[in-house]
Amino acid sequence: MESVSVVIITLNEEKRIGRLLDDLCQQTHRDFEVILVDSNSDDATREVARSYAESLPSLTVHRMETRGVSLGRNTGASLANNERLLFLDADVRLSADFLTKAVNQLNDKDLDVAGVYMGASNLPMVQKLCYAAFNGGMFATQFFFPTAVGACIFSTRAAHEKLNGFNERITLCEDCDYVRRASKNARFRFINITFDFDPRRLDQDGMMATGMTYVKANVRRFFFGEMRNNEMEYKFGHYHEQK
Repeated sequence: MESVSVVIITLNEEKRIGRLLDDLCQQTHRDFEVILVDSNSDDATREVARSYAESLPSLTVHRMETRGVSLGRNTGASLANNERLLFLDADVRLSADFLTKAVNQLNDKDLDVAGVYMGASNLPMVQKLCYAAFNGGMFATQFFFPTAVGACIFSTRAAHEKLNGFNERITLCEDCDYVRRASKNARFRFINITFDFDPRRLDQDGMMATGMTYVKANVRRFFFGEMRNNEMEYKFGHYHEQK
């Protein structure tokens, strides 16, 4: 099966990164490398990651001096050895057959770039409904104005280079901009598979507030273009102490 380069971006994720790396150790699809790009964390994120060197022999831990979501993803892609790329956030969880199912669907559908739906099997009913609504929106808009969750996006080296990577000047919805441009310059669709997404943003900021932030952001993008000058204030990395 196809080789995959898994790019993980981190910032102060010592409490969560081990969970994702454990999930990667359990993958049934074994032909992959892991490139962890850390935005100069203040905690032990890099040390925790390096402790997986034996379990994940194709593991690279790279520290950036400058912090940035898009910068981290682009840096990871530049270090990748494989054509197929998977961009992940540190608080994602994956089932053991995630890569196997994903690679099969990507090849069957002949996709260059693909979004992945959010799973909510272990969350309360209210959050399940919110995730279902969000997934429904991503399914519907993929045909005319694609959006996606940057925490889990597939791409290829060729498509990534053609797109000039993630736009490092965009301050919000850089992931949606990436897939929107991909839909015009490459083969893009969602694949029928889910990943688990940490609900801490919903828990801290509130489900309605978080949902409205992204609805307003994408409505603004649709009518006025991408946000490069903090047109909508949104703080990243402001969550309370992780559990």
